[in-house]
Amino acid sequence: MHKTWMRFLPSFISRRLENRHELQRAIDNTGWLFADKLLRMGAGLLVGVWLARYLGPVQFGLLSFAGSFATLFSAPALLGLEAIIVRELVRTPTGREDLLGTTFFLRLLSGGISFALAMLTIVIIRPGEPLTRLLVALACSMLIFQAFDVIDLWFQSEVKSRYVVIAKNGAFLCSTAVKVALILGRAPLFAFALANALEIVLGALGLMVVYRHDGQFMSRWRVRTTRIKQLLSESLPLVLSGIVFMVYLRVDQVLLGQMAGDGEVGIYAAAVRVAEIWYFIPTAVVSSVFPTIIKARESDEDEFYRRLQRLYNLMAFMGYMVAIPLTFCGGFIINLLFGPKYAAAGPMLTLLVWAGLFANLTVARNAFLFAMNWSRVLLVAVTLGAITNVLLNVLLIPRYGGMGAVVASLVSYWAAAHGISFLHPSLFRTGRMLTRALLMPKFW
Repeated sequence: MHKTWMRFLPSFISRRLENRHELQRAIDNTGWLFADKLLRMGAGLLVGVWLARYLGPVQFGLLSFAGSFATLFSAPALLGLEAIIVRELVRTPTGREDLLGTTFFLRLLSGGISFALAMLTIVIIRPGEPLTRLLVALACSMLIFQAFDVIDLWFQSEVKSRYVVIAKNGAFLCSTAVKVALILGRAPLFAFALANALEIVLGALGLMVVYRHDGQFMSRWRVRTTRIKQLLSESLPLVLSGIVFMVYLRVDQVLLGQMAGDGEVGIYAAAVRVAEIWYFIPTAVVSSVFPTIIKARESDEDEFYRRLQRLYNLMAFMGYMVAIPLTFCGGFIINLLFGPKYAAAGPMLTLLVWAGLFANLTVARNAFLFAMNWSRVLLVAVTLGAITNVLLNVLLIPRYGGMGAVVASLVSYWAAAHGISFLHPSLFRTGRMLTRALLMPKFW
C-alpha cells in the first residue's frame, strides 16, 4: 500500500514510513480531514465574515444564538454513540448491518424527540418572537438529518474519510454559494438560516451516494431489539456527558442572548469564530489515530501510554502555536476581518484563544477515556466543566458581558481537561502526562 503522496516526501521521511501501512493509512486519512477543514476554514471564514458585516452584530448575534441553541439539543439526538459505533465496527465488522441499522433508527427517533423539545423550549424562553422560532426551527433540522452521519462512522472505522469529505464538502460549497448569492441579493435574515439547513440536507444525501459508491447498501441495514438494549445501556453515560458537554460548549451564547442581548452575542460570536477555526486540527488528528490507539492497548500497554504521551505533547504544541501569536494580534485581526462594529471582540479573542490549548488536550484525553471504556469518568469531567461554566457565566455576564463569558469558557475548559485530573484518582497518571505536555510540548 504505497500512497501517492509519499512520492513527494523527502527520502529520509519516506524511508521511515515504508512498510508502516497503518501509519500510512492514518496519515492519508488525516490529510483528507485536513483538506476538508482547510476548505471550510478558508471559505467559511471568508463568507462568515462577509455575512457578519452584512447582518451587523444584532442580526448576526440572533443567527448565532439559534445555532448555539440547536447545538444544546444535539447530544440527546446523537445518543453518544459515535465512539462506541466506531469501536464496535473495528472489533466486529461482520455485524455492521445490524449495528448501522439500529443506530440509524435510534438517531432518527431521538432526533425527532429532541426537535420537539427544542421548539417547546424556545417558545417558553422567547415568547412573542416568531423570527427567533423560525431560525431555531431551521437550525434544529440538523437534529433529524444527522442520523445519516452513521455512514460517516462506518467510513471512520475503515479509515476512509475521503468519501465523507467529498460528500460533505459538496454540500458545504453549494450552501456557501447560496449564501454569497443571498448577500449580493440583500436577502433577509431567515434566508441564511435556510441556507444552513440546505447544507445539512445535501450532506445527508451526499453520504448516501458515497456509501453506495463504496459498494455498501443501506437496504441491508436491520434494526435489532437486542442491539437497541445493548447500545442504550452502554451509551447512557455518554448521552449524559454529551448533554453536559454541549451545555458547557454553547451555553455561553445562549445565556448572553438572554442576559445581555443579541448584539453582545454577535460580538462574542465573532471572537469565537476566529478562536475556534483551528479546532478541527486536534479532532482530525485524533479521529485518525483512534483506531490505532485501541489496537495498541490490546497488544502492548507500555506502547499504548507512549502513544498517548506523544499525542498529548502534539496537542499542547499545536495549542501554543495558535494561542501565542493571536494573543498579540487578536485585536488587529478582528478589526481587519469584521470592521469597527466588532472592535469589542478583539480583547475577547486575545483571551479566548487560550481555551483552545485545553480544548486540544480534552480531545486527546477523551480518546484515552474511550479506549479504557471509562465513560463515567468522562461524565464527571464534563460535568465539572459545565457547572463551572454555567456558574461563572451567571456571575460574570451581568457585569462584564461577553468578556465575562470568555473568562468562564477559559476556566471551565481548564477544569474539564486538566483540573479534573487531580481530583479523580483514576486520572492521576493522566494529570501528570497532561502537565508534562503543557510544560514540554513537542511536535513529534
